[in-house]
Amino acid sequence: MTMEHFAALTGAQAETAPRKAKNPLPGFGLSIGYTLTYLGILVLVPLSTIVFKTAAMPWREFWATISASRAIAAYGLSFVGALSAGAINCIFGTLLAWVLVRYRFLGRKLLDALIDLPFAVPTAVAGIALTAVWGPHGPIGEPLNNMGVQVAYARLGVLVAMVFVGLPFVVRTVQPVLDGLSADVEEAAATLGAGRVRTFFAVILPHMAPALFTGFALSFARALGEYGSIVFISGNMPGRTEITPLLIMTKLEQFDYRGATALAVVMLLASFAVLFMVNSIQWKRKSHSKSFATVPRVRSFLKG
Repeated sequence: MTMEHFAALTGAQAETAPRKAKNPLPGFGLSIGYTLTYLGILVLVPLSTIVFKTAAMPWREFWATISASRAIAAYGLSFVGALSAGAINCIFGTLLAWVLVRYRFLGRKLLDALIDLPFAVPTAVAGIALTAVWGPHGPIGEPLNNMGVQVAYARLGVLVAMVFVGLPFVVRTVQPVLDGLSADVEEAAATLGAGRVRTFFAVILPHMAPALFTGFALSFARALGEYGSIVFISGNMPGRTEITPLLIMTKLEQFDYRGATALAVVMLLASFAVLFMVNSIQWKRKSHSKSFATVPRVRSFLKG
């Protein structure tokens, strides 16, 4: 082989070699730099400041602050209430999403718009409204109070407020999954002899489980950080109806900034754990949606 043939051969191979595809959207460096700067200024810098201020506290003072009996009671009410509110919203939020997707009726669009009302209403307005309805002289609270069930100015009122602010997260997370689920899945299950209950638990529920768990986590995180609506309906009694955000605000009003930041770090770590769990569920949800096949999956569920 002569040098001319070798040069021609290598030139042809270079021309036919696959080239690296360029990003059709230019400006990646500028965009990612702006994104990281924006995120750092608004999120990372303030949160890291709380951690640094708390790190300057002696360990004994930090532990005494976060393990005080008043703080433990606030943690218990905040976390147990948020978990309970998330579980309740999973049940009734799924029911609302199912009705909005599967049925057509008069006032459906109005009901769909009302789901987002807790997003738009200021939390103070929501707290006043909930207190007026569930209070001792409210249209719902008075009959319950006559039966010995106190809602407002009790722990049950905290739960009501948490359910109110967290409901839209479950509905809006589950609703698009149900809307994207083809009716062929239910028809295939019915063809194979499955009843409605078995079709729901064996076919529909596994498909929307990642979205349902994501909605639960978002509802839990929202209820955990709620402040405005709860302070009106809870009564704010230390050790009984006092939530952790209210305790942080109380310490700030008392100029106990170190104690407030110590409690804030506990809430920050809890929120970070919830967000990490939400992202994990979102990744599983994407992989689940890619591998979902209609009739084979139905047949495998029903045979199992």
